[in-house]
Amino acid sequence: MVRTALRAILGAEADMEVVGEAANGAEAVSLIRGLRPDIVLMDVRMPDTDGIRTTEQVLSGMTAPPRVIVVTTFENDSYVYDALRAGASGFLLKRARADELVQAVRLVARSDSLLFPAALRAIAARHAGERTSGAGTGSTGAAGAAPPDAARALRDRLSGRESAVLRLMTTGLTNAEIADRLGVGPATVKTHVAGVLAKLGVRDRTQAVIAAYECGFVRPG
Repeated sequence: MVRTALRAILGAEADMEVVGEAANGAEAVSLIRGLRPDIVLMDVRMPDTDGIRTTEQVLSGMTAPPRVIVVTTFENDSYVYDALRAGASGFLLKRARADELVQAVRLVARSDSLLFPAALRAIAARHAGERTSGAGTGSTGAAGAAPPDAARALRDRLSGRESAVLRLMTTGLTNAEIADRLGVGPATVKTHVAGVLAKLGVRDRTQAVIAAYECGFVRPG
């Protein structure tokens, strides 16, 4: 029923085409590799292979892989964070309105902002602290804090302007909004964003935000 509704909503858009659908993770990997879609709506909990493992397989096994939007019931589900860490570009609640679904697909396809930035920051802030605090002993300061060296190492890799751009990226601003905030041209911001992603070794803004929170470059609150 959910897949039927998604197909009907997206298929009605003049600039979108639904090229396939799968009932489980194994089927999804096969179809995605064959059909090579631009965007995949991935249920986080599926039979056989869950959305986290499926996302990992898709993104690691393809050149120019699609962007993945995780579809979930609860936004605070730890599965959502695991899927984002695995490379998903954002998440969408199953109760989302039709217009929110369409907007989400267009936004992730354009990839110049975060999908639902406030919710993404809340998830990153909560789960990044939990993962870091359990990662080892004697390497952190306050409970849930990343090692100070991690944030320092990231700052050392980035130029001053790239650091400023990354901080603004984590707030969900578009390239145009960042350009306006910094008083530079959008093309300059685009270049800095590309530099940030390359130096972090991530493929989009969502993974940059996750990395920024996990190393302590950005603090919750």
